[in-house]
Amino acid sequence: MQFKDIPGFNDEKAALIQAVKNNHLAHAHMFAGKQGGANLALAVAFGQFINCENRLEDDSCGECGSCRQFSQYTHPDLHFIFPTGGTAKLASKDAVSSALMTEWRSFLKDNPFPALNDWAAFYGGQDKQLSISKEEARNIVKSLSLSTFGAGYKVMIIWLPEFLHPSAANAILKILEEPPGKTIFILVSCDLEAILPTILSRTQILTVGNFKEEELKELLVAKGVGEDQAHQLARISEGNVSKAISYIGQEDQDTHKLFQEWMRTCYKRDYSELVSWADRYQKLGKMNQKSLLEYGLHMMRESLIGISGAEELYRMSGSETDFIKNFQKILSAKKVERVYELLSESLYHIERNVNARLMFLNLSLNLVKALR
Repeated sequence: MQFKDIPGFNDEKAALIQAVKNNHLAHAHMFAGKQGGANLALAVAFGQFINCENRLEDDSCGECGSCRQFSQYTHPDLHFIFPTGGTAKLASKDAVSSALMTEWRSFLKDNPFPALNDWAAFYGGQDKQLSISKEEARNIVKSLSLSTFGAGYKVMIIWLPEFLHPSAANAILKILEEPPGKTIFILVSCDLEAILPTILSRTQILTVGNFKEEELKELLVAKGVGEDQAHQLARISEGNVSKAISYIGQEDQDTHKLFQEWMRTCYKRDYSELVSWADRYQKLGKMNQKSLLEYGLHMMRESLIGISGAEELYRMSGSETDFIKNFQKILSAKKVERVYELLSESLYHIERNVNARLMFLNLSLNLVKALR
């Protein structure tokens, strides 16, 4: 991954390049961005630039042995830690990053700007609560105790450190503050507020914004999407590459259909059907349960935009817009606020392993009241 492979972010790239040239490298960086954004790609490109054998003025060469290995995510001094969970073939206790490294490398080759849901679906862990375990902390210490394979730096990238189990977070504090020589940590976060302050205080934070529409369009065109479709997808995807790709060829997404059917059932006060919905929700798996609630929050924001008469600010596909225009006929700003509050509370609870079926049934009954 070279800097040139990431459209935009010129200021961020320049700051990173200058730090290398001036030999002012922090031992621990935090690249803070959004799901489906550029923060992980920038982390890899930064590591590649640091270890490039023939650096250019503003990028790695892309041709030396180190760059070729970085491009395949196989450089022996490039280490990854990321959220994992058990699968049908892998017990949760065995689901550590090293056990899934082959899948991770394949995933990154196709998804250099990833979202957590994409990763979970790719390796089959979407039914589990993903985390970074204390065992991973031991693996970090073990990996970094080894000597570098070349003259460069060991680069330890921790993707989504907000998923560090508290015991794992505490276990890496010392090595994060005092890493071995020629070692750089790059933590790549999408939720700084969920990270322990003791972790944050040990890092140098770089805030990575969203892709601009033109930048996202450029990426989509490079993937073979037509100019007109790429323009439309970039407009509705809020700078999220993962979201834009999910729209390609499937405007009527499963999540949208689920949300639409659920809201109609709540509005009709079909209580027996809502009981069936609770059973259905239970079977979705943890990641999809969260996705439905997060999608609902997004649609409530869009509803409020419509109620405010600012439809030119919509960030939705055609089918979503049609649904919201009809749905907001029964809504008011006060109702939207209440629905948003209920969805937010439920998302908080589902992340803390409540009984999903009971939570969803209770949420649905409260939505019935809120929509009337």
